[in-house]
Amino acid sequence: MGSKSQKSLHCNYLNMKKIAILASGSGSNAENIIRFFQHHPNIQVDSVWSNKQDAFVLERAERLKVEAHYFSREEFISTDNLIIEFKKREIDLIVLAGFLLLLPQKFVREFLVVNIHPALLPSYGGKGMYGAHVHNAVIDNKESESGITIHLVDEVYDHGKVLLQAKCAVEPQDTPETLAQKIHKLEMEHFPHTIEALLSGSA
Repeated sequence: MGSKSQKSLHCNYLNMKKIAILASGSGSNAENIIRFFQHHPNIQVDSVWSNKQDAFVLERAERLKVEAHYFSREEFISTDNLIIEFKKREIDLIVLAGFLLLLPQKFVREFLVVNIHPALLPSYGGKGMYGAHVHNAVIDNKESESGITIHLVDEVYDHGKVLLQAKCAVEPQDTPETLAQKIHKLEMEHFPHTIEALLSGSA
């Protein structure tokens, strides 16, 4: 007969929530999320997936001993391979961390998906509005503030229920580069905690 602590560990394992991260770029958000949940009792990052074979996020994941996988755009759009694989892995949440492809409708219907956008939606959202494109537009329009939006994903770019927005001031001397640094700091601070709240039922 196992000890009480062994039973508790077994129970936690059975109740473990699994995350799959989709990313297209360098993966700083993905690494931050992996590190945040490395020793979490109820949530783990199961795997990292990218539509770009040379994306640095895959190397980051492997360094942190998380499975890293590449898939082609064609495979993502025209087959159910990823859906089948994620179901097999019993993924509870898909996290988009700098992932640039629009999710097929069947994907959104099958899984809970969360995304982070580097602006205060609905402003500066939609197709083509990502990364430096967003920061350039915010600066060009002389906005006084920007920020991040963490939201659930549906079939429309940068749409879906907002879980959290965090703001930062845009100063007259700011450049797209300095604004990007401010946004990045907000992402690092808020994204893992919002994911945790969502999977814990408190978001």
